[in-house]
Amino acid sequence: MSTDPRLERYGRQMRAAGIGEAGQRRLLGSRALIVGLGALGTHAADALARAGVGSLDLVDRDVVEPGNLQRQVLYTEADAAAGVPKAIAAAARLHACNSEIAVAAHVAECSGPFLRGLPRRPDLVLDGTDNFATRYLLNDWCAEQRVPWIYAGAVGSEGAAMVVLPGGPCLRCLWPEPPPGAEVGNCETAGILAPAIAAVTAFQVAEALRLLSGSPAPPTRGVFTCDVWTGHYAVLQLASGPAPDCPVCRRERFPALSAPPTDAVTLCGRDAVQVDLALAHPLDLARLAERLGGAVTGMQQTGHLLRFEADGVRFSVFPGGRALLFGVRDPLRARALYDRWIGRS
Repeated sequence: MSTDPRLERYGRQMRAAGIGEAGQRRLLGSRALIVGLGALGTHAADALARAGVGSLDLVDRDVVEPGNLQRQVLYTEADAAAGVPKAIAAAARLHACNSEIAVAAHVAECSGPFLRGLPRRPDLVLDGTDNFATRYLLNDWCAEQRVPWIYAGAVGSEGAAMVVLPGGPCLRCLWPEPPPGAEVGNCETAGILAPAIAAVTAFQVAEALRLLSGSPAPPTRGVFTCDVWTGHYAVLQLASGPAPDCPVCRRERFPALSAPPTDAVTLCGRDAVQVDLALAHPLDLARLAERLGGAVTGMQQTGHLLRFEADGVRFSVFPGGRALLFGVRDPLRARALYDRWIGRS
């Protein structure tokens, strides 16, 4: 076993088949992007940080709330009380677990411009999202960049995950169009069991370690499925190649990368809307707080955001002007409230 002190903490992992010292060194030199830091993303990020993946980019648009704590393992009651951005809270917890790796927190919407603006291309992308629009964006961007990614999803007691390699088959090969929301469900309508998250991310992280460590064993080719309540686990086999009509794999067209941005989006399974408008000038949170003054209640400013309540809605406003409005579902009403209390100038 190596005498390198950096490797001592990973001794038991290095003894596992397929890792070894060479594999661990590759893990330490690798970079993973985790998109979404809810239940899936926090489980995956925690495991990858402890395994010694050297650089982690964490991106999430949301803040911690009490209802997250049942299944989102990196957060505390204090994070929820303060409404800390998930990326910030997750990065702090991971640094406390492993201070020898680099963790970058991005409090942002995962969009085409965000992905293109990453300072370094990741070696692997892990899906921790809760919506198919972002998954199709990841699918198309990873295909364009020739980066592998691992899809994952869970609702109720069920979950699924799949490794997507450059060249396919990809997510669009399975679903040319996003499945209707009524077919997919979400944790708000169907609930979610934490063991379902753990089962799905165990598959996702194991595949990630195999890819990043340079293991000669190929990744699992198929869709892992599970139902932790009934005890059903399986891998559904896929076609050996991409679908003949897949625009991404066959024609190298990436529809999600050219889709127009949406400035108001209802958050999946949430009584909340994200408003992200193109403002004429950067938003100064201190000036906004001064302008609002006593017209709003519950005002709280931190280094990351400004929180207040108005018209029965809770606002979390970020420095770039992006805002989360809790207590509203209609995007049109959310935009009207944004204009009333924040403005666009």
